[in-house]
This record gives sequence, C-alpha cells and structure tokens, in this order.
Amino acid sequence: MKFPGCILMIFTFLVLAFFFMYIPDIRSLRLVKHDEKKNTARDLFLCGIITLLYSVVAFSNLGSISDPETFVSFNTGDTVLLELETPSTVDRMLMYTGINTGKYTVSFSEDRERFFTAAELDQDYAAILKWQEPELICAPDMPVRYIRIIATAGSPYLGEVMFFGKGERLALTVADDSAASLCDEQKAAPDDISYLNSSYFDEVYHVRTAIEHMEGMKPYEISHPPLGKILISLGTLLFGKVPFGWRFMGTLFGVMMLPAVYLFIKKIDGGYLVTSCGTVLLASGFMHFTQTRIATIDSFAVFFIILMYFFMYRWICDERKSDLALSGIFFGIGAACKWTCIFAGAGLAVIWLAFSLYKLFFTEGEKDTRFKYFAGNILWCILFFVLIPAVIYYLSYFPYGTAEGLRAPGMFFTRRYAEIVIENQNFMLSYHEGVTAGHPYSSRWYQWILDIRPILYYLKYYSDGSYSSIADFVNPLVCWGGLAAMIMLAVIAVIRRDKTAAFIAWAWLAQLLPWIFVKRVVFEYHYFPASVFLVLALAYLFSFIRERRHGKAVILGFTVASVALFVLFYPVVSGLPVERVSYSSWMSWLPTWPF
Repeated sequence: MKFPGCILMIFTFLVLAFFFMYIPDIRSLRLVKHDEKKNTARDLFLCGIITLLYSVVAFSNLGSISDPETFVSFNTGDTVLLELETPSTVDRMLMYTGINTGKYTVSFSEDRERFFTAAELDQDYAAILKWQEPELICAPDMPVRYIRIIATAGSPYLGEVMFFGKGERLALTVADDSAASLCDEQKAAPDDISYLNSSYFDEVYHVRTAIEHMEGMKPYEISHPPLGKILISLGTLLFGKVPFGWRFMGTLFGVMMLPAVYLFIKKIDGGYLVTSCGTVLLASGFMHFTQTRIATIDSFAVFFIILMYFFMYRWICDERKSDLALSGIFFGIGAACKWTCIFAGAGLAVIWLAFSLYKLFFTEGEKDTRFKYFAGNILWCILFFVLIPAVIYYLSYFPYGTAEGLRAPGMFFTRRYAEIVIENQNFMLSYHEGVTAGHPYSSRWYQWILDIRPILYYLKYYSDGSYSSIADFVNPLVCWGGLAAMIMLAVIAVIRRDKTAAFIAWAWLAQLLPWIFVKRVVFEYHYFPASVFLVLALAYLFSFIRERRHGKAVILGFTVASVALFVLFYPVVSGLPVERVSYSSWMSWLPTWPF
C-alpha cells in the first residue's frame, strides 16, 4: 500500500467510525418515520435532478456512435480486392471485425499479379466487434497498390479496413464490388483503439448474440435466457450496431434504477433527506456505474430484482394484491433475463411465506377467514409467480425459434419450439456446472463483501505514461459501511422485531447466499444484486439518526464522502486515461486491487 492510498483508506474508515459511533445503542434506538405521502413536486424535483445529473455522467464517453455497420460476410476461401488511390508504402493497418470467427490473410501487391503476404489475423471468439491492428510482416519500403484479403478459415464478418503510410491515412477505392463494404466507412477508423470504439470483456458474447437475434441468426451465447440480449438489441436498433448503441439499454436501465430506489426508500422512510441521500449513495456506486455501462445482461436483472422486492415490500405494508401481482410479473421478466433473478425469487418466496404464516397464526380474526385469505394468496402467487412468469420465460425464446425458421405466433404451439426451450435449460445447467477453469480475476463471496478482489474489465497502457482502466467493485464506503449496517439491521430485526430491518437484511442475504454454495468460477460482479441492498441498509440507519442533534449533517456528510470517492475513482471505473504513476499511488489501497 502506497502512502497516498493509505491516507484515503484511513479517511474512509474514519468516516465510517464517526457514522456508526453516532448511532445510539440498539436497545434505545427510536425510529422517527415521516408520515408517508404521495409523491410530491419536491419528490419529482429531487429524484429528477439526481437522475438527470447521473444520466449526464453515465452516458458521457459511453462509446462511439460511428463504428462500421456494414460488413462483408466471408466463407473459407473467399477473396476481396482493394486498391489504394496512389501507390504507397504501408506501415500500419486496422481491421474491424464483425460477428462469427475465422482467419484472414492479407497480401500486398504493386502490379496485381505478384502478391506478398503482409499480415494474418485470427478472428476468434474474443476478437469480435473490435478494431484490430495486425502486425505487418512485409518489407516496410514495399510499394503497395493492391490489397487482397482471403478468408483462410471459418465464416467471419469483416466491417472495415484502414491503411496508414508515414502516419497518414491512405485513401482506398473498390477493386471489385464484393469489397465495397470494407471501405465505405473510412471515417469510422479511430486513431487509437480503445473501449470507446471496440467491445471489451463479455460484450463479445452478449452483443454478438444481440446482433444475431436482430438478424434472425442462430445465437452464439446461450448460457443465459434470451431476454437480456433482446433488450441490448433494442439499443442497436435505435443507434446502430455501434458501442454506444449496444451499451445504451444497460445504461438506461442503470439510470432507471435511481427512481426505483428513490421510491423504495420513500416507502421505507417517507422523508426527503433520507430518500435523496440514499438514492445518491446508489448513484455514486462504483459497481452500479461500471456494470450498467458494459453491454451485459446484469443491468436488466438487477433492475427487475429491485422492482420485485419493492412491490413485495409494498404488499407487506399495504396488503394490496396488485403489488403482489407486480412483484411476480417483474420476477418473471427478470428470470427471462438471467437466472440470478430466480435466486431473488427464492428470497421473495421466504418473505411471502413468513409474512403469510404470521398473518395466519398470529393475527386476530376468524380462523376460517384467515385460512381463506391464506388460500387465496397461494392461488394468487401460483398465477403471478409461477404461471405468468413461465409464459414470459417461454415466449422470450422467440429469437431461437425464428433462427430455426419458425414463425410467430404459431411457433409457440409447436413441438419444436418447446424442445428448443427445454434443450436450452439442460444446456445452461450443464454449462454453469462446468465453468471451473481458473481466471486471474475470479473471486469468492467473502472477498466481495470486503471489497478485496475487484474484477478488471479493461486495461490499456499508453506510451506517454498514462493508462486507462475499467474495474468493477463496490464503493468502499458503501461496501464496508453497508456490511456493518446489514449486521446491525439483523440484530435490530431480532431484538426489536423490526420487519423492515428483517426484510432488508434477508433481501441482501438471499442474493448472496446461493453464491456461497456455487462451485463454478465466480466474479465480483455477481455481488451486484446484493450490493443494492447495502444502500437500503444504510438509508434505513439514516432514518434512525435523522432527528438526533446534528443527525442531518452526519447523513449529508456521509453522502458527500461517498460522492467524493466516486469522483476520485472515476477514472478507474470509467476508462478515463490518467497519469499512471501518480494516480495509481492514490488508488493502491489494498495489494489485491489491480489498478
């Protein structure tokens, strides 16, 4: 640990120590809950301004809007020919790869008769939707007029090629019609390859599949249900098959999490200060920011987890069946995005059962009336937590059916469509059981709750001594403070029989508990669903201290400290290039932090 990083870490612990020292003894805790009010103009303003400010930050530098969108589809042995407008020496080339895998050989010629191998490119599963810079192996002073590209293996898609000579871009013309799509978007070629113009980490799976769903092709990534990739494809329909387009929907859902959490905390507390500060804690969350800006399916799953727990909490408070129904519907939508939501659904089932049994055996009223209420709830849950989610899940596989030539709506009633759905469930079970290979950034659940092992999605060093990184981990103030708050809430739930404390603590544990027993390789981002409830736990503690002397100042101070850490760590979670030596010394809090 370097000295500047040590100072920041000590400061964070001092903030936490002061905050928790300010909370009185649990036995003397007095919760002053504001009267619940309907959403007011002040709510709309506070929630709106937080959401707007976060949106500006989240959508800034999200990705390019001008990457190539037209491609040449190769089969093994296919050849295209390009021509430079004037013969030149070539010292650098860029190739933008599309979907599918394969290999290319690039050859140069001066006279179109004698070609010399200049470069080879292997477009494997990890080299999808990226600008590549193959190493040139030809003589550096060789005059070039014609370029021939041959697909030597596979059936890859290639979007664009760009050639440079003496640092200048060389103008291309079409030597045959089949090459037209390789030189029609030359302005899209970047001066520097980065996450802004290329896919990174698991985008090579999810974005590829999203595009395949759009094109009616057989999907590549089938280890998760399809709805998340369908949602990603909506962004590409709006903005094109470009990084901004394929990251748009996940970022949008990350933005929408803020109003959802605002409403959740408002229901818990009712006051403006606690609700606003709790929402800001989520907005300043590192994992929330990083994970919703990468085009994977986690944004959608976590968003629906928030909603399903929010409406379950409303049902416990108000016992409106419409809330229970909405909880089940959002469970079904979430499960069609990622199986993580099924874990969340199991947590909901425990909450529902505990509350229903309490109403059945420990409340007043006629016994027959209570049993009828309980039986009615069971039937309601069978409809909204089993049947309707099953239908949503089943229908979400329509891109798989379309890829096999089936057509809606009739395909949903065919035997083949049912087989497709069942086969994929079997594959997903076997796949996730078999993910045991090591990974340099893998971690276990106990490392997540302590922020010990972030996962590094992107890292690039520059010749000027700067570097760019995108890491996924929880804001330390929220991670460590939230863990302490969660332990405190568990104690409060037991000693004071506090239903809200029990609800939040169990919701967090329900998202974490399954990963304790999972044997496959797992990563920090699997903590994302649970990390949201750390924010709720801290917000609930805010409720206990708000009316104490200087309580509001303590809440505001804690919130400001969280925002300050977000600003400080912004380059680490956003990919913003910074000077390597000086900045990394401030970030070196723990030896296991890889940035």
